[in-house]
Amino acid sequence: MLPEHHLNAESKDVIKLGMGLIATMSALVLALLTNSAKGSYDTQRNELTQAAANIILLDRVLAHYGPETIEARDLLKTSVAGMIDRLWPDDPVANAKLAPTIAGGELFFDKIQELKPQNDVQRSLQAEAIKMSIDIGQARLLLFEQSGRSIPMPFLVLLIFWVTVIFLSFGLFAPRNATVVATLFLCALSVSGAIFLIMELDRPFGGMIQISSAPLRNAMDNIDN
Repeated sequence: MLPEHHLNAESKDVIKLGMGLIATMSALVLALLTNSAKGSYDTQRNELTQAAANIILLDRVLAHYGPETIEARDLLKTSVAGMIDRLWPDDPVANAKLAPTIAGGELFFDKIQELKPQNDVQRSLQAEAIKMSIDIGQARLLLFEQSGRSIPMPFLVLLIFWVTVIFLSFGLFAPRNATVVATLFLCALSVSGAIFLIMELDRPFGGMIQISSAPLRNAMDNIDN
């Protein structure tokens, strides 16, 4: 559709140089966004795994304290079950609720503080249980504070714009045949897949690539065992 003098060798050279510059910038931004999304995903997954391990250890500490902690351990198990339901709701359309339930956590904390140690061992176990409860609460609040998207939307919009310009430049000189169309389609599909992967990693508790609930479910299964 363009006039012939727009498609001469000099014009092609300028377009190729410009597209090479945009392609380099796109590759850098794509790598940056992928690294940022993956780093955020791994951080929240590790925090959840650490919290699950602390829950199991806290239950063991309370079990060693004695039968006086049965009510506190029941509250702990109920809290873990509630956390699982909030983070991974049965309704696939519902969003994960990362906001912590303050009332349940305070009730569990009060139960531990109400314990009356009879010897040095129980006093040590109570102090350790209090410390671990605070650590678990901090991990829960940290997950909530990190629940926002780690990928700035202007970066993503700019990347999509650059990729669109690159594909438009491909179409300027490409012949119109099935092989070229199929190749451009597969290339576009690959780039779209990379952007989709970034957006999925930026939603660790939703979408197709979400953090597994296995650590917390294992922790709940180990309570009272």
